[in-house]
Amino acid sequence: MFVFVTDWITKRLAVEHLSPAHVPHEVIGDFVRFTLAYNRDAAMGLSLGGYSRIGFTITAIIVLGILGYIYYKLRPGAKGEAAALGLIAAGALGNLTDRLTSPLGVVDFIDIGIGNTRFWTFNVADSAVSVGAVLLIILSRGDEKREQRQMTVR
Repeated sequence: MFVFVTDWITKRLAVEHLSPAHVPHEVIGDFVRFTLAYNRDAAMGLSLGGYSRIGFTITAIIVLGILGYIYYKLRPGAKGEAAALGLIAAGALGNLTDRLTSPLGVVDFIDIGIGNTRFWTFNVADSAVSVGAVLLIILSRGDEKREQRQMTVR
């Protein structure tokens, strides 16, 4: 809930204080800037053309359902995995909320790079999805190693 609320608040602040879109505001020199942008597509420019809004809305709903099922099936005490799933779900829900409430698309505003070499503009929800996915990968790798050790002990 914290990530979802933080995402929602920061997006509203970005729209209010960074308008008009595509005008950079330096935060840490040229390296970190806040630049309001609206993304009708998905992360890193993935597009479904004119069907992006509906396609990515449906995709987010399906992903949220899958995440809920995985959470339900977690072993007791899997706090790290639960946290990772929570981050991914909160991020997906944050961007889904934008898709459902604005024809302009998802609000992005975090702009990192040097000069004209910049990463895609993103938001708190995108960060939560990325951190959650990396955490889930790391934790699943640890589970694999633990299972391999247990098999060799037997």
